[in-house]
Amino acid sequence: MSDKNYSEEQMISITKVTMRYLDSWRLKSDEIINVLGLDEKTRKRSLQNFRAGSKTLPQETEVMKRVEHIAGIVAALRTAYPMNAQMRARWLYKPCRRFQGNPPLSVMLTEGMNGLIKARIEIDCAYGWEISEQMKVKLQGR
Repeated sequence: MSDKNYSEEQMISITKVTMRYLDSWRLKSDEIINVLGLDEKTRKRSLQNFRAGSKTLPQETEVMKRVEHIAGIVAALRTAYPMNAQMRARWLYKPCRRFQGNPPLSVMLTEGMNGLIKARIEIDCAYGWEISEQMKVKLQGR
């Protein structure tokens, strides 16, 4: 997702879906800006425009990679909790042993891209396996 150029129509769809995901996580405006890696000067009014589809997320590599991880986390949460939307949201706020008792959302907010990756690996074992396989290949190539 991060290296592709999307049409305006595709970006509107990606933006609206991403905002729905983040709204389902019950994030505050400043947390949405943080998780997406947007400029801290981004106005809260811009978030409303993103939701409405009158403005799109910037097609910057960093932002698009974050969108990809957010979508991956959402998909993994749907797999883990297929019948319970409340549990999907609760998982983000529940203290996690692997994060020294911090909830995944806290890790995402404090560690940026690395936090998103850590949270995705925690909930999405297939993604975690893919990453570990890529690391093995790189190490063997040395």
